[in-house]
Amino acid sequence: MTQLETARENKISEEMEICAGQEGVDPEFIRKGVEDGNIVVVRNRKHTSILPLAIGRGLKTKVNANIGTSKDRSDLDVELKKVKVCVAAKADTIMDLSTGGDIRAIRKRIISQSSLIIGTVPIYQAAARMLNSKRAIVEMSADDMFNVIEEHGEDGVDFITVHCGVTKRSVGCIEDEGRRLGIVSRGGTFLLKWMEYNGKENPLYEQYDRLLEIVRPYDMVLSLGDGLRPGCIVDATDRGQVQERISLGELTKRARDYGVQVMIEGPGHVPIKEIQANVELEKSLCHGAPFYVLGPLPTDIAPGYDHITAAIGGAIAASAGADFLCYVTPAEHLRLPTIDDVKEGIIASRIAAHIADIAKGVHGALEKDLLMAQYRDEFNWTGQIEISIDPERTEAFLEKSESASEEGCTMCGEFCAIKLGKTKK
Repeated sequence: MTQLETARENKISEEMEICAGQEGVDPEFIRKGVEDGNIVVVRNRKHTSILPLAIGRGLKTKVNANIGTSKDRSDLDVELKKVKVCVAAKADTIMDLSTGGDIRAIRKRIISQSSLIIGTVPIYQAAARMLNSKRAIVEMSADDMFNVIEEHGEDGVDFITVHCGVTKRSVGCIEDEGRRLGIVSRGGTFLLKWMEYNGKENPLYEQYDRLLEIVRPYDMVLSLGDGLRPGCIVDATDRGQVQERISLGELTKRARDYGVQVMIEGPGHVPIKEIQANVELEKSLCHGAPFYVLGPLPTDIAPGYDHITAAIGGAIAASAGADFLCYVTPAEHLRLPTIDDVKEGIIASRIAAHIADIAKGVHGALEKDLLMAQYRDEFNWTGQIEISIDPERTEAFLEKSESASEEGCTMCGEFCAIKLGKTKK
């Protein structure tokens, strides 16, 4: 049985027990959330070397880090170093988005080297295979797409992004209304061009039952992708995006009926005033499924600092009910991220997630800030370092004041307000 089927039989699985311990909640809370579809328990049945992860309502906001090669930058050693950074910086999941090199070999090594949940976008590999065989991407068959998905399940991938909502109807909405920046999702564009060339409906939508039959034995979670997400803020919440979301809501119900867990991916670029509405729209149209958002980015003009832009949007989105943040690095829109970029992106998203968890009243979130206040009051520098989101950076920045007998830092020294406040009159 899948996790969803187990929950429906009013049984608590070993994975649910583990997740409950990680979250500090009762196992029944996890079971009921899985049954209702607002929590997913993520772990491929073949990926037994890692702990399962629960994502959804009432739980800690999770953070994903994207890594992977491109045709221009295909160095497995670098990607494995990124895996180590992801683990050390406390990302919750890793998505391997490789498009260059021996993609399956890279994926297998990443899975073997990581203690984290792994996600992928199978159509990237399907497209790369076509180009490697000197054929156009649009010439791939439905079998080519589904065979790769099966392969990812066999390799132990825990969740996959599939752009099932890119349909003739949703694409038609964009064509009728118009967009400033068109379609910016790689997977969405592959499928759009395939549909135009072949004059057929998207196989991932038209043969959705086949997709469910493939993923169910592995208990892979479907991350229904936002192939028509806006790539700039003026395109946000348009008819194409909303129509895709309506389709994903319908597909969510079909997956649950089949015993397959589902989460929904959200838009990348959204003006700040529309972020909460986008979260509420997803929860309403997609039957409360966990919401996985890229950023979102509430402005388009901060290349080099998009990790900060995304952290602002992510804190707002998660406070409004989003459950899972896909990090954005400083390299977004500019290059493949370096090892340092990966860490910067993870830390920025973890800050956003923590801010949101305080707002949502998630178990244990505010307590960390209360501890920091206590440690600052006590001039407990070790405690401040250990409780911080990035202890390494905190310790590197710390500079104690000689004039304040090492109690204060060099910002205020002997004029430290906390120290002066403790001085008896």
